[in-house]
Amino acid sequence: MIEVRRLRVLRALADHGTVTAAAEVLHLTPSAVSQQLAALESEVGQELLERRGRRVAITSAGRLLLAHTDAILTEVERAEQAMRLHANGTTGEVRVTAFATAISLLVAPALARLRETNPGLSLVIRDAEGHQGITQLLDGDADLAIAVEHRGSPRPDDQRLRQIPLYAEPFVAVLPPTHPAAAASTIELPMLAADDWVMPSPGNPIRDVVLLACEQACFQPRVVHQSDDFRAVAALVAAGAGVSLVPRLAVPSPTLALIRPLPEPAPTRRVYAAVRPSRADHPLVTATLAVLTEVAEKL
Repeated sequence: MIEVRRLRVLRALADHGTVTAAAEVLHLTPSAVSQQLAALESEVGQELLERRGRRVAITSAGRLLLAHTDAILTEVERAEQAMRLHANGTTGEVRVTAFATAISLLVAPALARLRETNPGLSLVIRDAEGHQGITQLLDGDADLAIAVEHRGSPRPDDQRLRQIPLYAEPFVAVLPPTHPAAAASTIELPMLAADDWVMPSPGNPIRDVVLLACEQACFQPRVVHQSDDFRAVAALVAAGAGVSLVPRLAVPSPTLALIRPLPEPAPTRRVYAAVRPSRADHPLVTATLAVLTEVAEKL
């Protein structure tokens, strides 16, 4: 295998004509230059130099190797520069997990902005429900997770994570157009106690929030239909399959279902970002978090 440093010696000799001059440029002794050139000849198995008095001339094999040397050294310099930029946190990849609504509202706008402000940063996005993203983060499969607070969430003092609040949104009631409470400007949850419900699947943090809200309203909802896709939930409700509670920003538009606010204090979806402490101060992660926070503030 050819060592790059020896190609640099050959190039210096070709540029400066003598072993002594090449040694001065490379800050080596003439003896060290001669040793490097001899080692290079051994590596390629051909004579690269021939002596002509006090000077040395480059052979045809040497000229052939020089023809490739410039391209090799250029690529090596590019690689060295890329590694310096990566070490400085200027370029690299950040793997982000987020649930679907957060991808639409936060991650996609942040990605577009980061392409302009941090062109060396590459975001890799993975769709994961709020409770799954934290698991992937802790397993090392992601650098940053956007998740939803729920009863099974890590505690704020969990030393495995650094948690950054992003935004909070109230839930709204989603009703069929013909629902008896359609004329009400605000929906009290007991008004929906007798209805069939469209609910996210067990394990989804949204389901936990809705069940807790119904429990606090002194009834247990009759869950008939299940979907983790809010577009599907709204479509089922609009078709008369039941009622639901959906985070306000997740309500699809347009929809034929009726959207009504709940009285304060309404159940709320709280969204936060989480990183492992070992990655929290990396420049690319902090740049990503800064843009995500800016986008979240506008929600």
